[in-house]
Amino acid sequence: MLTVAEQALRPCEVRALRVRDVVLPDGDAGELTARHRGVAREIPLQPGFVEFLREWISGAGLREDDLLFPGTRGGPLPTSVCQRLWQQAQEAVLPRDELYSWRLGEPISILRESRLAEWLRVGSSSFAVAELVGVTPECLALRYPYCFRQGDADIDWNHLAKATALPKVKR
Repeated sequence: MLTVAEQALRPCEVRALRVRDVVLPDGDAGELTARHRGVAREIPLQPGFVEFLREWISGAGLREDDLLFPGTRGGPLPTSVCQRLWQQAQEAVLPRDELYSWRLGEPISILRESRLAEWLRVGSSSFAVAELVGVTPECLALRYPYCFRQGDADIDWNHLAKATALPKVKR
């Protein structure tokens, strides 16, 4: 769940990650290669997350070709297990009155959605975010329109008119 939330990955991308897909240098930023529909993309990892993954791999005794988050028999973690863990996590942190509200029914992908919205709200380039998460900027604009405009647009109409004016032609 941390990997979905922290890196804004699709749950299916996390389930397919292998140890060889991460570069974990000591005390430095790392890199993760995520794949979706046959397209690979590189995702930078913050040093704290690199340390988390390093400890996870070491503690689980994982090797280069192993899945990063394997199921009990070494294969992909079943979707049902992910859903059950996500529900348990919600029950552990949400106040009791919110457990029975709409939040409990949210899929784990809400973690990705929340991170994308956060990145866009703080002013990250929609092009950079789109590349990072494997979608188009147009998709982000359609899905998260509320993240792009924090207030009324202030347009300098005089500057715009000068910039787009046709050149004066002598007759």
